[in-house]
Amino acid sequence: MKNLFKIVLSYLLISFNTYVLAVENKNNALLKVGVLAPFSGEFKDLGETVLYSVNLALHDIGDKSIRVYPKDSGSDKEKILKACEEFRKEGVKIVVGPVDSEFIKEINRFDDLIFLSLSNIDSNFNNNVIMMGINLESQLIAIKKFIEKNKKKKTIILYPNNDYAKHVEKNLSLINFKNKKIFKYSNDPKKLTSQIEKLTNYKQRKINLESRIKQLENAGAELNSKELELLKQKHTLGKVNFDSIIIIDFGSGLKSVLTSLAYTDVLGKEILIISANQWFDDSILDESSIKNFYFPSVDLKNMERFTDKFHKLYKYKPNKITILSYDSVGLIYYLWKKNIKINTVKDFNMKNEIKGKIGKFLISGNKVIQNLNIYKLDENKFVKSNF
Repeated sequence: MKNLFKIVLSYLLISFNTYVLAVENKNNALLKVGVLAPFSGEFKDLGETVLYSVNLALHDIGDKSIRVYPKDSGSDKEKILKACEEFRKEGVKIVVGPVDSEFIKEINRFDDLIFLSLSNIDSNFNNNVIMMGINLESQLIAIKKFIEKNKKKKTIILYPNNDYAKHVEKNLSLINFKNKKIFKYSNDPKKLTSQIEKLTNYKQRKINLESRIKQLENAGAELNSKELELLKQKHTLGKVNFDSIIIIDFGSGLKSVLTSLAYTDVLGKEILIISANQWFDDSILDESSIKNFYFPSVDLKNMERFTDKFHKLYKYKPNKITILSYDSVGLIYYLWKKNIKINTVKDFNMKNEIKGKIGKFLISGNKVIQNLNIYKLDENKFVKSNF
């Protein structure tokens, strides 16, 4: 089956450069779009999926005036530089890609080209690069609105103490969370549990419970039997000094924090647990101890429709971030049809929101801000929250 995908990919690489030749001869009004993705190396599967997503966007647009020029970014800067030189020679002005921010410095050298990267490392334009990924600033804006809507007054913001910490702190400085407390935790699970115990005053709350149970047992009154029975079902006694938790982490790191919070008995329904960087990770559904888990993300129904359509065409499910390449092609086409001349990234600034597969987003003030929905983990499925 994989060999079949490679044959289809090869066909696409050829047909993108030949299919519209007849159109070019008849009509000089062509939209030339470059695609810069890894078609070789460690991430070639991702690159293939990006190209298939672009092809799906072209299919849905249905305008043969679009000509696509795919180039292999590989995993080294030499291929990036070569690809950009070829874009110049072919008259390509706008490029979808690269998929991450690793080679931003290299593509910044080609200031006559415009790149719509799939990276989410920054909401702001980076010289000639617009990052279309679901950036942290957009997520924090959605989270802040959600917390305020639910009238939560004391927020703990957790994130790992690693190389990503400065990026988190930069984005937190842009968002005014009221009555917040910042807490950086260790990537070491053993240290993490100890840190969460301290943060939640776990040991004292456990002592409170044991003391109260002992007090009731010594009293021996029948009136105390119901309270005693309830207390023996608890792990701690006493409230924590916060009503909402934001966890800026994902994957195993997020699960480690959730496990520690469950251990310290703070995953009850009265505490909002909100995560950033969550793309409907199905493995999180196994965390049955979570009662009040929320996260901002792209439009789930659109994501499911995109995934289903992609699967029907190519017989496998796409990497979730490739929906961004679909929207990038749609955005470029929208501007082209509006006869908006694109000379620099600043020409992408618009007054109104754009509606894409991910949902609505606004490009204004040299910045991309996505209008994200809030989703809840509810009975082993993801459900859109109405706040």
